[in-house]
Amino acid sequence: MLSKAVVLLSLVALIFPMVFFTFASPPLLILKHDTPQDARFVRGLFNYYYTVVVIAASAGAVGQVAVGRIAAGLAMGGVAAFVFAVRRWFVPRMDALQARIAGADASAIPLFRRLHMAGIVLNLVQVAVVAWGMAKLAAL
Repeated sequence: MLSKAVVLLSLVALIFPMVFFTFASPPLLILKHDTPQDARFVRGLFNYYYTVVVIAASAGAVGQVAVGRIAAGLAMGGVAAFVFAVRRWFVPRMDALQARIAGADASAIPLFRRLHMAGIVLNLVQVAVVAWGMAKLAAL
């Protein structure tokens, strides 16, 4: 019984921030991204999202392995590693563009918007892969 609770809690802890971010981030595209405050808020949201998902996936991986679900633990560990790598690539690029926006570089605004949209699309792919993986692992 405890193993089922660990499995369920770890999946909910992983999928909840992913789905929340899927719905929270697209409305921010109405921002013009032309002020440092807009860029700082969007960057902060992405940074927070990636941090939460890495922690949830890591904890879930440990929990899955602890109850003997090695494949699920490796899958969640893979999610944690992937999101960690994406964060290390994505956030510095947002920081660089944010600095350019603060320096009144108008060419950085469309680049920041594209990066924002790319992050949303990447998140949708992550949610789809995790949902697909959950369905496959549930069938085992």
